[in-house]
Amino acid sequence: MPFVDIKVAGPLTTEQKRGLVEDVTRSLVERCGKNPATTHIVITEVETENWGNNAMLVMDRQPREDATADVPR
Repeated sequence: MPFVDIKVAGPLTTEQKRGLVEDVTRSLVERCGKNPATTHIVITEVETENWGNNAMLVMDRQPREDATADVPR
């Protein structure tokens, strides 16, 4: 019974959450042969004032024009 805990800084839309659940479930089924009926996924949205990286809070970073430029596809 897989249990996946996803934490993200800031809010996601319901559609983004649906997509994550679908993608992660599909990957566990295809790559590991897991049963989707027993796969559990929890998404926790952490406020950016409660998430730090590289010695600073995420909320203190300046937003980039293309925030997804370095995300692998």
